[in-house]
Amino acid sequence: MPTDQLTVPERAALLALMAEARELTNAELHEVAGFTLTGVPRRRLVERKLVTSRKVGRTFAHELTDDGWAWCKDELGAEPPARAGSLGGALYALLAGLRRHLARGGQLYEIFQPDVEHLIRSAYGELVDAPGHWVGLAELRELLTGVSRKDVDAELERMASTPGVHVRAASDQKSLTDADHSAAVRFGGDDRHLLMIEAR
Repeated sequence: MPTDQLTVPERAALLALMAEARELTNAELHEVAGFTLTGVPRRRLVERKLVTSRKVGRTFAHELTDDGWAWCKDELGAEPPARAGSLGGALYALLAGLRRHLARGGQLYEIFQPDVEHLIRSAYGELVDAPGHWVGLAELRELLTGVSRKDVDAELERMASTPGVHVRAASDQKSLTDADHSAAVRFGGDDRHLLMIEAR
């Protein structure tokens, strides 16, 4: 089946992955878009090399391939699929507006970027049993491999200025490993090695 004959759920999955610009588990996809990618739609998108899909625990995580990004870019000028409804029509009007932005020299990556704060908070949550505990930035960075260091550092500095988020230097500098020193973020004139996020 050619990619111009993708079903509405398949198109929706590709566009949601474009909007998030990162790998999403089915739980995350449901959280941001209200549906999951499973069964036949998942298999067909993988077969067409538009999406990579890997098993994570008992579920799947999905990410656009280069061909998937190319499909999304082409879809910006497409007509709404049959039975898309009024909301689908509005979505495709929005996509056409994005195409006009690209025609003026804009880039998709300028619009669709990962939510770095969300990724940092999620990674922190994986490393602690409960909020309010200190985590080494070396451990945190191991879970943020899909985000540039520059973006993570900038977001850590921004988050540190918000209530309930603390980024500080380790009190025992002699205990720091080479990995700790390498993972440190520098702002305010100090190297900082630890992150703590309080309960909201």
